[in-house]
Amino acid sequence: MKLVECVPNFSEGRRPEVVAAIRDAIASVDGVTILDVSSDASHNRTVVTFVVTAETAVAAAFAGIAKAAELIDLTRHQGEHPRLGATDVVPFVPLEAWGSTMHDCIALARELGARVARELSIPVYLYERAATRPDRENLADVRRGEFEGLRDEIATNSARVPDFGEACVHATAGATVIGARPFLVAYNVYLGPATNLQVAKDVAKAVRGSSGGLRYVKALGLEVDGQAQVSMNLVDTERTPMFRAYELVRNEAAAYGVAPTWSELVGLVPERALLEAGARHVQLRGFSPAMLVEHKVREAVQGGMSLSGFVASVASPAPTPGGGSIAAHAGALAAALAQMVAGLTMGKKKYAAVENEMKDAALRARSLGTRLAALVADDARAYEAVSAAYRLPKEPEAAAAARARAVADALLGAARVPLETARAAADVAELAAHVAEKGNTNAVTDAGVAALLAEAACKSAAYNVRVNVAAMEDKTPGQPLLAEAARVAREPGRAGNGRACFVGRR
Repeated sequence: MKLVECVPNFSEGRRPEVVAAIRDAIASVDGVTILDVSSDASHNRTVVTFVVTAETAVAAAFAGIAKAAELIDLTRHQGEHPRLGATDVVPFVPLEAWGSTMHDCIALARELGARVARELSIPVYLYERAATRPDRENLADVRRGEFEGLRDEIATNSARVPDFGEACVHATAGATVIGARPFLVAYNVYLGPATNLQVAKDVAKAVRGSSGGLRYVKALGLEVDGQAQVSMNLVDTERTPMFRAYELVRNEAAAYGVAPTWSELVGLVPERALLEAGARHVQLRGFSPAMLVEHKVREAVQGGMSLSGFVASVASPAPTPGGGSIAAHAGALAAALAQMVAGLTMGKKKYAAVENEMKDAALRARSLGTRLAALVADDARAYEAVSAAYRLPKEPEAAAAARARAVADALLGAARVPLETARAAADVAELAAHVAEKGNTNAVTDAGVAALLAEAACKSAAYNVRVNVAAMEDKTPGQPLLAEAARVAREPGRAGNGRACFVGRR
């Protein structure tokens, strides 16, 4: 089941009954879990954060937009925050650990945009990753002039023609901006009383990427509740972490003799962002989430990454997990199928004669599956070691020699891992042939699939051995590995020296 996050921003933060009605409209759709509702009276704005299945994401977002259009009148709205519509912006955010990708979110944004324009007569602009033109990637560019400015020129300025709908704003709901983006952190830093408002504006200008500051930061200087605020959107906290944004605000404000008084988050923040900030504050070197006991417990309880999360990580632009990990994963699935067939055979009177054989087969399949599952991560680590070796300096001469040795060692290690995968997959192929021949006839096709998967895993892993040995400058150390991989891949099954068979019995 794919899950996405959706974070619609509504132009209402002062009437709790309206916020509640919008929230309830969203929550009424199947598959929705509301994570957070944050309202700000000064901004006159509410941010709702929810997760939802990809199948019902459009329906949930549409329900909120429709309710906002019914209850919010932009002609009577006033607040500190820029806005184009009753529902100002609706971003979809991929949750890769739960199987969704940026491509999924782009498709959802476009589907929602078409529906909003068609059924609510609200013009829609696509932004960020869903944008159809470069000048609409940046939300601030799309929202320039706000509701009143757009109302005056949408029909006459060709640059303001919406992506969906007529070139005419909705009389009270304005227009809506819909898109797809990575996680965004709404983070505000306060600089004391409102008398420091100009300082906040100058600091915001220095911080925001469009003015030459931090590329992945959008910032405004505002007066909020009698205080000067630097309001920021951190659009990529991996490239510009929270602590980096705070440090720049603090340093720029110090030039005016002003210091931050406090800061706040609007909505939710990824766990990693706060952990990095804490590690930075105490100058903790080499920190990673793997150091956290909660992380380890969660990983153990959940049994590692979900299947949908694994598929999403493979589909991502990152080089790992790659082909070697996929080969090991396929082998693990084959082992699981072989174990299933053995389990379906045990305890049946018809197969009493092979009861002990099936028990042994089930235990062997489980052991092989566990080893192959571990090889999924081992292969990724081996690739990362090769990448790290290639990044070592080439100068001076001594460094170049050390780099060459490191590359050779890493490539040899990267060849050994898929060879182990090939061996284990060959054993699974043999096991699949055995349970196909003697196991429950009702599961013979499952045994056949196991055999085919195991053979594919074996040959794919052997291919990875060959690729890594080919990359070695001195191939001598890799020749024995290459020879064994070729032998195992030639005839997977029967202890690595015979072809896995699919016995198609009726």
